[in-house]
Amino acid sequence: MSEQFKEQGGFAAMDPSPMKRWITSRVIRKIINPARRQKVWRKAERERVKLGQVHSVEYFHQVDDAYSHLAAQALQVLLDRYDIELTYHQVSGPRGNNLPEPELLPRLSLWDAALVSGHYGLGFPEPATLPGSGLVEQANAILASVSDSDFPKAAVAIGEVIFSGDDAEAALKILVETYGEATADAAKQKVARGDAQLAQLKHYSGAMFYYAGEWYWGVDRLYHLEKRLQSLGAARASDNNLAFPRPEIEGGPNRDNGSLTLEIYASLRSPYTALIFDRAVQLASDTGVTLVLRPVLPMVMRGVSLSRQKGLYIFGDATREAASLGVEFGKFYDPIGTPVRRCYSLFSWAGEQGKQVELMSSFLKAAFAQGINTNSDAGQQAVVEQAGLSWSQAEQIIDNEDWQEELENNRTTMYGFDCWGVPSFRLLDAQGKSLLAVWGQDRLWLISRKIQEALENRQA
Repeated sequence: MSEQFKEQGGFAAMDPSPMKRWITSRVIRKIINPARRQKVWRKAERERVKLGQVHSVEYFHQVDDAYSHLAAQALQVLLDRYDIELTYHQVSGPRGNNLPEPELLPRLSLWDAALVSGHYGLGFPEPATLPGSGLVEQANAILASVSDSDFPKAAVAIGEVIFSGDDAEAALKILVETYGEATADAAKQKVARGDAQLAQLKHYSGAMFYYAGEWYWGVDRLYHLEKRLQSLGAARASDNNLAFPRPEIEGGPNRDNGSLTLEIYASLRSPYTALIFDRAVQLASDTGVTLVLRPVLPMVMRGVSLSRQKGLYIFGDATREAASLGVEFGKFYDPIGTPVRRCYSLFSWAGEQGKQVELMSSFLKAAFAQGINTNSDAGQQAVVEQAGLSWSQAEQIIDNEDWQEELENNRTTMYGFDCWGVPSFRLLDAQGKSLLAVWGQDRLWLISRKIQEALENRQA
């Protein structure tokens, strides 16, 4: 990464200069280039073969993280299915700029993990509770004492206990009898070493798998790791079935008459929004539900900090997810700041012509797939005209501030159902009652299945 990019603040600048915008865009394009990823893969495999090493995967476990509890349940499955060596690390979890909403994330992770667990053939305690600091310390002490061969089983057992709440202390005492317990200092040192290794490898979160230069988050990204291992001949079985495939987005068979409403909370600088937005619109069309777009400001533009480390991971991960979805992505020209505000100033006008969705789709394609500089009038004109709108009309109203109240209302509504990032989705019934609210482009499949469930229940 260029030193100039580092000095100028990377992902945190809300209104970069034209030069910085250009530099940032070029750096990110280079980093997320699929050819670069393949080059890293090939180099890592050549070195592994040359040294006669096994396929070595590192796993980072955070005992009080719901996603880590799901990931722990996948460990033995991976060992059984692939010729790999797993190295285990205990970590304390993200903090600072890598944890923008420390009070909201733990709550979100509990119900989100419960929502997805069954679809991956895993389990999660219901009802679940967040463990207190005392339970977390003892859980780390127990886990710090186990052997590598016992780690998968012990990590799962500990998670089941501390997230279940009732009689957790008594249940942990039983686990101490089975696995032993390290001293408090030894456990802290074990976690500190895990944190140091995580930082050394340039990541920040628990529930992470690391293999030969690439990160995979929890069970949601294991399908990428499995496909990579299969491509290298590391699968023990001859079939190409995945243990943890990404659930499909279901567009049928049941179809609504518009009584259900799908709200999309999206921003114009979100890579994850860019790769899933059109698919979400298509889902609404395929299933006959009413689509409502709820635009919000990008996180950086509403005071939520984002570390360079996290930003780079997000862009790299979004590139990988886009490839799996077959979505054009990667020719990035950063629209943060003025370009976003200018486009939002046209949303009300576009909505009057039934083109608000088209305007957002056009802007996202321009910024993330076409490499259009939306900081210029020419760039904004391209966006407007690609959406089927008149630039001569747009010029008369662009740069107004009438949009700000609506976007702030959308933000507070989103926070009201414990989501703070985009894209977020909320499914409402005919009376406006929330049937399901989720955050993440990798949760649209949950929405699709909830739509089918709601329609099936109506027919019953």
